[in-house]
Amino acid sequence: MSLTSADGKRPAAGKGPSDGGRPRGRSRRALRWSASVLVLVILGTAGAGFLYYQHLNHNIKKDPLNIGDEKDRAAESRANAAGQKPLNILLIGSDARDSAENQKLGGAKDTFDTPARADVQMLLHVSADRSNMSVVSMPRDTLTDIPKCTDPDTGKTYAAETDVITNDSLGRGGPGCTVATWEKLTDIHIDHFMMVDFAGVVSMADAIGGVPVCVDANIYSHTSSGKGSGLKLKKGTTAVKGTQALQWLRTRYGFEDDTDIARTKAQHQYMNSMVRQLRENATLSNPTKLRSLAETATKALTVDNGLGTVAKLYDLSKELKKVPTGRITMTTMPWEYSGSSGRVVPRTTDADQLFRLVREDIALDGKDKKKTTPAKASTDPAAADDKIAVQVENGTRTDTTGAVRGRATSIAHLLVGKGFKEAVADSSTTPSEATTLVRYPSADLEGDAQRVAKALGIPTSAVKKSTSVSGVTLVVGADWTNGTKYKAPTEDDKTPTSADALNGSDTTACMHVDPNYVW
Repeated sequence: MSLTSADGKRPAAGKGPSDGGRPRGRSRRALRWSASVLVLVILGTAGAGFLYYQHLNHNIKKDPLNIGDEKDRAAESRANAAGQKPLNILLIGSDARDSAENQKLGGAKDTFDTPARADVQMLLHVSADRSNMSVVSMPRDTLTDIPKCTDPDTGKTYAAETDVITNDSLGRGGPGCTVATWEKLTDIHIDHFMMVDFAGVVSMADAIGGVPVCVDANIYSHTSSGKGSGLKLKKGTTAVKGTQALQWLRTRYGFEDDTDIARTKAQHQYMNSMVRQLRENATLSNPTKLRSLAETATKALTVDNGLGTVAKLYDLSKELKKVPTGRITMTTMPWEYSGSSGRVVPRTTDADQLFRLVREDIALDGKDKKKTTPAKASTDPAAADDKIAVQVENGTRTDTTGAVRGRATSIAHLLVGKGFKEAVADSSTTPSEATTLVRYPSADLEGDAQRVAKALGIPTSAVKKSTSVSGVTLVVGADWTNGTKYKAPTEDDKTPTSADALNGSDTTACMHVDPNYVW
């Protein structure tokens, strides 16, 4: 599938609490289906020798991994003490209507062959030791910053934008821009992406014989005004497949409070159930069914060049199958509403905590054994202390207290006394930071930033790449308001409750039905 760039905007999704009251009518309904279909591809085909047939390689579509600027990219993940590295894979659900089949399934004829949107985005993190897996979903209605991206096919450059809906990233040059957006937001290095469309969801659900899902009442996602996915199920558990599976994954009106957040929960339930089906359902040992699944999957997939062959997908599947189902944790990025727009933004403290846990390879289920992670090594050696220029900012201001006067000057003098003769206080800005940070703009200054942190006893986890600074910048946070000795706060490695975690082995999950959609 070739994704070409365009400047035009398509009609927005339907009116509701999380889409700002946009008109509905014949406007397109947003596709919301779980990236579990992608996991299905790589979990369900392991060990099947027929996958090596060369014609399957030709089915797979490929796009560049990251088409954003180098300065916006996250540093590569660190290896653990045993030399193993984690895997981060961005799973993307495209609402493309670029074929007759996709148009029939997606509806909204006025959007045929217009730029696709990334209506499902899930970051799949596989731990370095392959003992656990974490999945972080981003609500479709999230407002975020999209970096500058360059379309690999046309050469067109899209300027960076702030506070725009995240699913627009796909139409700015392809999936590589969605990857760039995630890296800029989370500072998590992404190793691969996998993307699938409408038709792929339907055909792959058929190939495995259906996915069991549960509702706590009869549901019919339909109104006289045209809202709803059309999903109609009886109370209890039903194995959905084909178009009905797509309806489940797209349903917004009928689940809980009829928001995009409730739809994300339904996708998590589907994903968990599908993974269990693939591992437990003996019918998948049937060569004919496996062949059908492989044909369907490879035709539906768009991946980065690093996953562009069946052999590479097979190798990845072997890594994923090492993770026990009971150690898979599904989460949603902590969020909060953005004013009265109905859109959402990351809930700063909780979202930062979740991203840090993933970045530092800490299991979200809390079952990690104590890890010994080596100190982060920079690829760029530090300059001599007296040659490192450091800007010191006073970030001690909080929501309830003002900044401590003269704090940046005091710490700049402390650095000068330690041999950093080019350290100076910057009084032109007064940020607000809960914890002390050292920021640097590019890889060639990473070693310098780490050296400053080490001299002050600041942990390497507080050394961060940031395009908001022009040089090594020490931000003295609210955790260091007095004294000359920094005491790093004890980090809480618990998953925020606002992430709404769901364990992969949970078979009790059942979606609550809005009484207005009960039949």
